[in-house]
Amino acid sequence: MAIQRIRQPKLSDVIEKELESLILEGTLSPGQKLPPERELAKQFDVSRPSVREAIQRLEAKKLLNRKQGGGTFVSERLWQRFSEPLIDLLAEHPESQLDLLESRHALEGISSYFAALRGTEEDLTRVCHCHDNIREAQQLGDIKAEAAAVMQYLIAVTEASHNVVLLHIMRSLAPLLEHNILQNFELLNRRHDVVDKVSKHRANIVQAITAGEPEKARQASHAHLAFIEETLLDLGREESRRERSLRRIQQRKDESE
Repeated sequence: MAIQRIRQPKLSDVIEKELESLILEGTLSPGQKLPPERELAKQFDVSRPSVREAIQRLEAKKLLNRKQGGGTFVSERLWQRFSEPLIDLLAEHPESQLDLLESRHALEGISSYFAALRGTEEDLTRVCHCHDNIREAQQLGDIKAEAAAVMQYLIAVTEASHNVVLLHIMRSLAPLLEHNILQNFELLNRRHDVVDKVSKHRANIVQAITAGEPEKARQASHAHLAFIEETLLDLGREESRRERSLRRIQQRKDESE
């Protein structure tokens, strides 16, 4: 029986796989600049040519972009799968926004569950920090900044779940989700009591996650989104009644003239 010689992997192959893993798990995020080649070579304890070869292959895979004189960056387009025309198209149809809200039940519920189950101390600190940013934006009355802060909070929760598939789905949906959140805030802010309840619901999710209570975190997430959905539907019905009343008033006015 002939024994085949075990082929040792090239150093550049090892570095390539390691960088791919960092991108996949989100440690290296879109647009993030990589350390210089000499620093990477020192970190990996290899020669600069090995690092350069690995980076060149990742560039060919469109995972990295090299900017002349500016360094090497993780591709910003890595998770951009929803085009602006598609976002605009969905934004013009209210039904699609409710569909997206329903979809968030699955994505955010399971992310909250696993964040409570697997989140490290560093993960939970970041979740709490993002939650503080939401409250600061609320106090300033800046709903655009608040929507952006909520999106960062959702990404932090998904990172804490330590599920790379969930993380990439969340990041690919980020432009669409942030737009949905902003549209929801524009409607919900018509009722101050609703805004307070939404904030309390989100605080319940954070509390369950940081307390390490997975099922409670998932249920709190579902309760949070169900309340938003119910309120939006109620506001929609109010608007329909208002429009009917205005039409009747206008009709009577036309008849009397």
